[in-house]
Amino acid sequence: MKWIILLLGILSNASASVLIKVAMTDKASPIQLSKPLSIICNLPLISGLSLYCLAFILYAAALTYLPLNVAHPTLTSGSIALVAIASVVFLGERFTTINIVGIVLITLGVVALTTK
Repeated sequence: MKWIILLLGILSNASASVLIKVAMTDKASPIQLSKPLSIICNLPLISGLSLYCLAFILYAAALTYLPLNVAHPTLTSGSIALVAIASVVFLGERFTTINIVGIVLITLGVVALTTK
């Protein structure tokens, strides 16, 4: 159960990042700081902020079951990897060999940190 909570936190965190990017690049409803309603009416932005809140709650819940030195690197690296993949799939951003190598190295580093 503890790993499911952390996995849901990772998914929430990564989804929030993608939604914030969508909100900030949406030409149909641009965010204008001089117009507060443009923030409130931007569904991707509100969804992203809500998912960040959910990710924080799930992370806090995971910390009741997992040590900090396991939960935090796992959440962070999982989010980094998912955001990198989602940016390619949903936003059409570039993904190079060095990106793949970086994700593999991050994953290996987390495994090294979390292995007893």
